[in-house]
Amino acid sequence: MVPRTTIFPDGAWHGLVTRGLERVLRTVNASSEYRPRRQVEDDPSLQQIIPYCVVRHPHDETYLLTRRLRRSSERRLHHLYSLGIGGHVNPGDGEAGDPIAGGLRREWAEEIRCPSPATARLVAAINDDSSPVSRVHLGLVFIVEPTLGFVDVRETAKLEGQCLALKEMSRHYLSMESWSQLVFDDLTNGAQKRAERSPLVVELSAAP
Repeated sequence: MVPRTTIFPDGAWHGLVTRGLERVLRTVNASSEYRPRRQVEDDPSLQQIIPYCVVRHPHDETYLLTRRLRRSSERRLHHLYSLGIGGHVNPGDGEAGDPIAGGLRREWAEEIRCPSPATARLVAAINDDSSPVSRVHLGLVFIVEPTLGFVDVRETAKLEGQCLALKEMSRHYLSMESWSQLVFDDLTNGAQKRAERSPLVVELSAAP
């Protein structure tokens, strides 16, 4: 986690931003520390860092959309749709260098079945103070593109997934988590083109 006043020195912005990502990365790497989630989950003075992977299949322009089932650990988000796969950065994720990249790789292997290597590119950051869940988290949005084939969710008791084009996905918009609504709007406005200029690119191994 990072103190809110450190990550937002000029006051918190709200929504999805695409500029200043280099500063966010430097701040997280310089100022983050690990605390048990039970100590910080309801403390909005601290921002928990979440690598948020948006899966895009480049060969047919579809995206992975998931829905949290009853057995999902986050009860406040049950039955909502999500464009992102990810979770908290944990102790040990930074042992090989960047904790953000380490957390992303670990979550990818835990959450996703992918038959080929993939590339993750940071395209945005999200801060959303509209709900108790989102106000204590800072999302780092990555577009992840597999080299071949489609991905699927690993924990099918907790998540169900389907691959949809953005136009098809729009019918679920009102049932999406707030972060996913922000990401959907960004994708429809060309986030994929910004991925080519990403300040952080992470190579991911196949996760069969």
